[in-house]
Amino acid sequence: MDFDQLETFLEVARNLSFSRAAERRFRTQPAISAQIRAMEEEVGARLLDRTGGKVSVTAAGKVFLAYVESALEARRAAIRAVAEADRVPGGELVVAANEGSCLHILPEVFAEFKRSYPDVGITVKRSETREVIEAVIDNSADFGVAAMPITDKRITAVPIHKDELILITPTGHPLAKFKEIKVSQIADYPLLLPKMGRTRDSIDRMFDERNMKVNVSMELDSSELLKRFVSAGVGIGFCAYSTALGDLRLGITAVARLSDAQIRRDMALVFRKDKALSRAALAFIDIAVRLKSPQTARK
Repeated sequence: MDFDQLETFLEVARNLSFSRAAERRFRTQPAISAQIRAMEEEVGARLLDRTGGKVSVTAAGKVFLAYVESALEARRAAIRAVAEADRVPGGELVVAANEGSCLHILPEVFAEFKRSYPDVGITVKRSETREVIEAVIDNSADFGVAAMPITDKRITAVPIHKDELILITPTGHPLAKFKEIKVSQIADYPLLLPKMGRTRDSIDRMFDERNMKVNVSMELDSSELLKRFVSAGVGIGFCAYSTALGDLRLGITAVARLSDAQIRRDMALVFRKDKALSRAALAFIDIAVRLKSPQTARK
């Protein structure tokens, strides 16, 4: 027994006419009769009395009719509820990102998303770049934020943030008076570097291309730690402009752009190409692109 048969029974019972039910259901009268017979055989009782040229609902049919009406209303309610859920995203999103992205790129995206979709939960999974991609691939995260370019063919990357590495120094440092400096000016000063990762690789390559030997004072695994050590006068270092901007505005550190080199630090929202995106996920992409894509970190 299916919903189509139930709709047919309801039309016959309400109109007390097979011909009228056939018109309303856009069926032939024999087709309507066949559906009723099939239901009567399945329930094991006569539901409609067709004697004397008139149609009436039997006692068993009246009992059955109450359940049919309830079942069809429940079906309509379920369809409405699903449609409503589809229009208003719900559920939970898991986003994997490194420390810098969590602190300086994502907060305004999360804030706008939560204002628009308060019923959607968000979990932030703090990870390094390699772990971000792994989390997206193994589906432990719906999205990741990672530095471009993304070479993994299983990943879709949507650019959301343009940035570049700049030099940060203590405010009283000899290099603090410069808005732009050459790479060669850095070599004489103690340098704080990321311990590993794509940023460290880019910095090492920049010095190697110039055959420069630098004075590496410390290697750190956190951009926030690097900024704190720079402000304390331990050395100078590199970080993304968006990461340095807060301290620059507070007068804690100074920044200088490299005049003879550029290391891009553009970020993308990444997710699996074969992932079926929920309404909440599509809304998150839309907000991230709308808020972040049009702007660059350095104005």
